[in-house]
Amino acid sequence: MGSVYIPPIRLAILEADTPVPGIKAKYGSYGGVFKYLFERACASLNPPQPLSAILELSSHDIVNHPDAYPDPETIDAILISGSKYSAYDNDDWIVRLTQYTRRCLEGGRVRVIGVCFGHQIVARALGVEVGKNVRGWEISVTEHELTEEGKKLFGMQKLAIHQMHRDQVFSLPPGAVQLARTDVCDVQAMYIPNRCITVQGHPEFTDDMVREILEMRRYGGILGPEIFEDGMRRVSNKHDGVAVARAFLRFLRQ
Repeated sequence: MGSVYIPPIRLAILEADTPVPGIKAKYGSYGGVFKYLFERACASLNPPQPLSAILELSSHDIVNHPDAYPDPETIDAILISGSKYSAYDNDDWIVRLTQYTRRCLEGGRVRVIGVCFGHQIVARALGVEVGKNVRGWEISVTEHELTEEGKKLFGMQKLAIHQMHRDQVFSLPPGAVQLARTDVCDVQAMYIPNRCITVQGHPEFTDDMVREILEMRRYGGILGPEIFEDGMRRVSNKHDGVAVARAFLRFLRQ
């Protein structure tokens, strides 16, 4: 008997920002950045798979094109990207994104992945407070403490991924399981089976991407010299972005 054909999962990447110039030149948009991440995740499977066998990706600029949202009937999952904006603001597009995310979560069929800003939008859609973290920035490759559920879900004992945030989710939404924490931010990753998985960090970032963002934010006066130098010291440390993407794939295929 031949193996049963499983069609690729239709994953819509909701782009909540435009990348900095170097990333944009290389990858086009955050859709291109996530495509690169998932290509590496698929190649690292046993046996390796081409991306097209597992995911059918589409990208949607939801900041500049409010009508860009895919009809939930035509997709299987959404991934909400990171952003320089704040998930607790009430700009029209942020409110619209929160409502769309809530609709997907409540519908129960379309699965939701949230990354950084996307993690915070999912929390907001589930009724949890999001705001500025009084402990300040988390940047560059950061060690995470995994909960028992986090160890199982990510398939590792500890986790390190890139960070680039000063906002945070203050508490777990109802029914959500905590996956990871740091000293600076308690809700680093969360999971509701068959509904959503979110991370505060950036599995999609590479050291060259983060180096450019750090330099732009340093020269723009957003980061002070001490935090900038600390981030640059850790920017090339080993990180587990591809392992997180593999966990996303497992979640989508459950």
